[in-house]
Amino acid sequence: MNTANLTLSRRTLLKAATGGLMLSVGLDGVVHAAEAKKYGGDAMPGGTVDNPLVFVSIGADGRVQIIAHRAEMGTGARTSLPMVVADELEADWAQVKVVQADAGEARYGNQNTDGSRSIRHFYQPMRRVGAAARQMLEAAAAAQWGVPVGEVKAMRHEVLHSASGRRLGYGALAEAAARLPVPAGSALRLKTTAEFRYIGKGQVRPVDLADIGQGHAVYGQDIHLPGMVYAVVARPPVVGGKVKAVDSAAALQVAGVQKIVDIPPFKGVPAFQPLGGVAVVARNTWAAMQGRAALKIDWDHGPNGAYDSARYRQALEASARAPGKAVRSDGDALASLAQAAPAQKLVAEYYLPHLAHASMEPPAATALVTEGRCEVWTSCQAPQAAVEGVAGALGLKPEQVTVHQALLGGGFGRKSKPDYVVEAALIAKTMPGTPVKVVWTRDDDIRHDYLHTVSVERLEAVLRPDGRPETWLHRSVAPSIASLFAPGVKTEAEFEVGMTAINVPYAIPNVRIEVGEAEAMARIGWFRSVSNIPHAFAVQCFLSELAHRAGRDPKDYALELIGPPRQIAPAALGDHWNYGESPERYPVDTGRLRGVIEAVTQGARWGRKLPQGHGLGLAFAYSFMSYTATVVEVAVDAKGALQIVAVDMGIDCGPQINPERIRAQMEGAAVMGIGLTLTGEISFEGGHVRQSNFHDYEVLRHAQSPRTIRTHLVNNDPALPPGGVGEPPLPPVAPALCNAIFAATGRRIRQLPVRDQLTKKA
Repeated sequence: MNTANLTLSRRTLLKAATGGLMLSVGLDGVVHAAEAKKYGGDAMPGGTVDNPLVFVSIGADGRVQIIAHRAEMGTGARTSLPMVVADELEADWAQVKVVQADAGEARYGNQNTDGSRSIRHFYQPMRRVGAAARQMLEAAAAAQWGVPVGEVKAMRHEVLHSASGRRLGYGALAEAAARLPVPAGSALRLKTTAEFRYIGKGQVRPVDLADIGQGHAVYGQDIHLPGMVYAVVARPPVVGGKVKAVDSAAALQVAGVQKIVDIPPFKGVPAFQPLGGVAVVARNTWAAMQGRAALKIDWDHGPNGAYDSARYRQALEASARAPGKAVRSDGDALASLAQAAPAQKLVAEYYLPHLAHASMEPPAATALVTEGRCEVWTSCQAPQAAVEGVAGALGLKPEQVTVHQALLGGGFGRKSKPDYVVEAALIAKTMPGTPVKVVWTRDDDIRHDYLHTVSVERLEAVLRPDGRPETWLHRSVAPSIASLFAPGVKTEAEFEVGMTAINVPYAIPNVRIEVGEAEAMARIGWFRSVSNIPHAFAVQCFLSELAHRAGRDPKDYALELIGPPRQIAPAALGDHWNYGESPERYPVDTGRLRGVIEAVTQGARWGRKLPQGHGLGLAFAYSFMSYTATVVEVAVDAKGALQIVAVDMGIDCGPQINPERIRAQMEGAAVMGIGLTLTGEISFEGGHVRQSNFHDYEVLRHAQSPRTIRTHLVNNDPALPPGGVGEPPLPPVAPALCNAIFAATGRRIRQLPVRDQLTKKA
């Protein structure tokens, strides 16, 4: 056969790729086989692991121990994934103990707990773990009884032989089962949905619930080891700064202070390196903090010493008003905008400031360095990154570093960056054999965070006579997270524009998405829902403005723009990232988006007559492979005082593995989103963060919280691949709230936070 004349259709190539083998045609015309592109968990560092001998052990007493390899910070991963294993295993949950894994991606698969990926990437692997263990127990029982394995069945922590009535508990079979070969994936018999005992029922309590409620839970801040000392760090007040001179004499005179340790400034780009500075080590935290206060440090503020939020905003606005780099271009938006009369256009700019993670538990890490080894106890979303960071800082091999994972008192992406773990290791290196606990205060946490990006979002539309947009231009300008890892980054990365900016699935002929230049002057890091926050805020507020301009109901207007139910290839929207997931497995489904909009508007009784000063606002988003929508009802009195009356939140995340945790994440997103919208702001002056604690970086107070939060779980189709849950409910909250404010008052909110905008005269 002459391979040079072989032709392959695009469909054939796609089928080959999705089957695990990709065919490519070389320059010589010969068809070559290549490894298919990996997606999802398989594309992550460490990949996925589904070996039951790694995750499951059973004692002679029948107690089942299941390893939780992901971090627990309120999302329920430490419960939900072991619950999936237990269900497929036919284990009695009352006889299951969940044990947290140390860092070890080579053993457990990827452990980076962010991106709403725990269920998305490990639901099927954990099902396979449970099913394989169940079948090994059945095989062991069949061998002991001398019967075909098809005649036995695991059920409720036992294996039964119905023909003879014999039964054996899991404890009696565990040793023999563990010696059997692990069944191949093709030989596994997964349960049907109807056979599930725990999955989808919402009746399994979080494994940490009692300990948390009774004060017994152990967080990173709670670690205590014999002989432990405590350290706090005086860090450069400006990112990129360093110590010019330090006088530590007074600090060393503070009772309890034992040692002063210099921490070098980071080199190159920030990544997950410590900021540097001076550490004070003492017998207790109070002495360490008093010693730090007594330090006399002369700082070199470095290249970011002039960072000023007001001037930076002006620079962002100038960039947003100039042509940017096109990342999607359908039709000819520029010609349409140039030819349109002013009366046909609508232009709006939206500003969102930096945000701090402000998790209830500030960062903390305890390190013990002995000859040739370092052992760490901490709360961390990315334990493998902590291993690698410590190893690099201390000149060790990764296998010489052990990271023990504690419960996280909140994370939101901050604790994926283990700079605080490396700090502890560097200080402990100067005190071999002594455990050193680095404690961050609330002020440290606010002032030295990896901040959520600041941005200006500019949208322009050309309107047809019926009020629908003929043209849509969105220009986004924000410093990029990519600036953490590479010098000279000045525009948003592909993964950032792939969050509710480039992939708007609206029926508009001319669409152009651009990014403008913005140089990072602070450490920019991922934050719960990342760039979906500014993009969804701008897009959803702009949709509301367009509906008002057209004299249309916002819900009806939005559904018309979304169009009929259909599946769209992400690449057709210019999105070649798609959250790292297979575009064939995860297309953009407008029917599912319509479904959550219908659910929340029905729940909020959209269209009803409201009291004076009340308003309803709608917003929606597609993020992290899930579809969410929110309706907020507000009441604003004559003096501008705002009250959140009710919030309706809907999510279609595909199969609902743990409904109780889904609802909890939605409710938490409502409270967090309202707080960020009303008061969330980090600002800079002279390179310094102006905020320092909860008195000036406010989280939502009880009196400001919504009276009612109603959650609507939509679809629950087991045939769908699972979507994310932790992050998707957050992006629609701010625009829904601001759209509700407009409905109640007629005042548009185009910059966040809201703060006192309603009490000022227009």
